[in-house]
Amino acid sequence: MKNTIKLALLAFSMLLSWSCTDLEEKILDESLSGGALESDLVQGAVAPAYGMLPEFYRHTRYFAVQEISADEAILPYRGGRDWGDNGIYIELHQHTYTPVHSNVRQCWDYLTVMISRTVLAINVLTPLAETDAEARVFLAEVKGLRAFYNMIVLDLWGIAFQKDEAGELSTILRGNDAVEYIRTEFESVIDDLRTDVGPGRLTKGGAWALLARLHLNAAVWRDPYSTNFDFTTADMDKVIEYANLVINSGQYELSPEYFAVFDNDNHTNSELVFAVDQRPDLNGHNRMSYFSMSDNFYGNPLYPQANGTDGAAITSDFYQSWVQAYGDVDPAEADARFFWEAMVVPEDSCIAAEDFEVNRGIYRGLQFGLQNNGRRLPFIMCDDGRYKIGKLRDWRRAEANAYVDFEEEINFTPEGSDYNTGFRVEKYQWSKSSDDGRNKGEADLVIVRLADLYMMRAEAKLRKGDAPGALADVNLVRASRTARPDVTPPPLAEMTEDILFRERGFEFYWEHQRRTDMIRFGKYEDTWTEKTNSDVQRRLFPIPQAAIDGASDTPGYLVQNPSY
Repeated sequence: MKNTIKLALLAFSMLLSWSCTDLEEKILDESLSGGALESDLVQGAVAPAYGMLPEFYRHTRYFAVQEISADEAILPYRGGRDWGDNGIYIELHQHTYTPVHSNVRQCWDYLTVMISRTVLAINVLTPLAETDAEARVFLAEVKGLRAFYNMIVLDLWGIAFQKDEAGELSTILRGNDAVEYIRTEFESVIDDLRTDVGPGRLTKGGAWALLARLHLNAAVWRDPYSTNFDFTTADMDKVIEYANLVINSGQYELSPEYFAVFDNDNHTNSELVFAVDQRPDLNGHNRMSYFSMSDNFYGNPLYPQANGTDGAAITSDFYQSWVQAYGDVDPAEADARFFWEAMVVPEDSCIAAEDFEVNRGIYRGLQFGLQNNGRRLPFIMCDDGRYKIGKLRDWRRAEANAYVDFEEEINFTPEGSDYNTGFRVEKYQWSKSSDDGRNKGEADLVIVRLADLYMMRAEAKLRKGDAPGALADVNLVRASRTARPDVTPPPLAEMTEDILFRERGFEFYWEHQRRTDMIRFGKYEDTWTEKTNSDVQRRLFPIPQAAIDGASDTPGYLVQNPSY
């Protein structure tokens, strides 16, 4: 059934009142000439269509609903003082979220405004595109963005908004109608998209990649509560077709150093297919770097106010999946994706600011770093003017020997919620310009990268019965991480759905994908640390009550998802 509802333009004014950014959007494009079309249309229409992506991809928004709701990340009430937030992160993890849940509402508010912005941009660009080639490119981009934003709405809430004119009512689509609408929108713009504008704008490769993702998840999105998803041959063939287009285009390469994909200068990394542009002056954030790290951790000796926040950690369940995969071998010694000791510095030594670098990956055990005499106080200097490195003192505790020492076990008990519980993740490089640890992000945030095209193609092959073909694709990705040959992941000997699911966890942890993967592989109702809820209707989030109330003047237009 199709219903209609006004897209929440009002949400934009509400959003301005609580957002942590001034939403001053810019878009950089080295390929534009700087004429009137750029200044008037890019700044006035196209830039706003992209402009909210960094804030949407924040730790408390899209990351929270995709990762903390899954078996990968957990965020307890730290020390009974931090990250309590009225239990919203506990509710996400335990699948007890309600229609007034803050993280879910923020994602809804952002996405509805983002879709509205694409519609406004389409209205501006459509008449110009009839005679101007550059306007046609921008029109294709914002139409593709509208399809992408709707694809996320479909994944989170099971609906999509069809809207072409700013002043008209939206048509609400569900199931196959929504999938087909998004598919045709992407397909209609591919011919007009460019290939040479970098990962921060939607290109042909980006549209092909998102079409592959659409077809891979189409069975779920057509029937989200099914007990047996129908992964049709036609859909799997399309996944393979679009993955091949990206892989064979010659534009993209797998990165020999896995963590270079997440470096501050990753805008030029050829593994990125589509990403959230966070180059300087684009209002980026460093929150994907600071979020998991200790409050006593500092990512840059030039900024003693820039520390971590003791936020989310990985669950013991996710960590044990690494342990089980490698047996007696420490995963840090077997797999380049687990950890990279980017800065090897002996304890009680000194280092120059320009040589300081943050290790990457999964942090375990006793931690070392910049020394100070208290939280956010100046760093201790050596006699030669360099910075002192040693054990990280835990300044939340009074004992003289209290250090930051991460433990595997983490849960919602007082003991399991302490500041040292849970292994931490530092996947994105710490921004070199962030003066408070939260702002001035430099690394583009991954939306889709080449490794995912190989992994999606592998999954499509596996669901068609071609396990050898799937194994070859997965092993190709593993073998590509050659920058540190001693930890290049060894080839797998077999491929099953469980192994492929595990491998997606190793490759894409902390990348806003885990919940979607868990649902597609039939694991979202499983039990893991502090989560036992097996209600299949929790696969979709509740439509925020504020949105339903706002549509109450048109009864039946916005219908709440079952069980809420």
